Amino acid sequence: MPSSWSGPDAVGAAWRGRYDSLRLDTPRELSGLPGLPIPREMTRSEYTNGILFAGRRVLVVGSGNTGTDVAVDMVGHGAASVWIAVRTPPHILPHNRGPVAAQHAGVLVRHLPLPVADRLGWVVTRITTPGLRSHGLPRPRTGLLTRVVRDGKIPVLDHGIVGAIRAGTVRPVAALARLDGSDAVLVDGSRFAVDAVVAATGYRRGLELLVGGLGVLDGRGRPRGGGGRPVPGAPGLWFIGYTDPISGMLREIRIEARRLARTIAATSGPSSSVP
Repeated sequence: MPSSWSGPDAVGAAWRGRYDSLRLDTPRELSGLPGLPIPREMTRSEYTNGILFAGRRVLVVGSGNTGTDVAVDMVGHGAASVWIAVRTPPHILPHNRGPVAAQHAGVLVRHLPLPVADRLGWVVTRITTPGLRSHGLPRPRTGLLTRVVRDGKIPVLDHGIVGAIRAGTVRPVAALARLDGSDAVLVDGSRFAVDAVVAATGYRRGLELLVGGLGVLDGRGRPRGGGGRPVPGAPGLWFIGYTDPISGMLREIRIEARRLARTIAATSGPSSSVP
């Protein structure tokens, strides 16, 4: 692969640098794109993993799905100590309940009133996820769906993080304030020596340089329209896939893509059609 394709500014850079334990948190049947369903068997591309961190003291910064997955992966590859720095405690849900994937529940509750969905989420998480306050990770104060809608933070799906925290192999700590030599200094003033720091702090959409001067982005750099619908103030400009809904991004991209294709077909002449 040409080196120009693999830098942090390359298209799809986050996917190019994925870790080997990364799995879709959405079920196969809801994650295909229009005309591109995910096959039952897939060939694996090159990847990286936690083997280089065996025997080392590692701080993972970020407690979203990536951070929790990486922390568990480090433990599985023999890291000597693993801490996970938490700025805002996440909601944690089981990946599956028997044969039912968590995303199906997300599809059902997405359009409920926020107070109802938050209350339902409160009940579900207390039934399905053990409390981890005694291990340094309290439950979040903000409701589950409110967190998704207001902050764009989806729940963490448990791929082993709950068990690892309860076993003490992954230790939640306060947010990272700074690095001082080989020490990690936390916002609560505590510090400890680490051999490596892994940043799992999210990503930027990177639209500012592309369309920032058109006035179509909000304060977070998100499109002020989209979902297969016109963008206000920018005729002919469309966005899909720039949300992170509880119902699953890939599912919504599929729906948005079909909506957009029908809209374009309807405005480009009677001979156009979209299934």
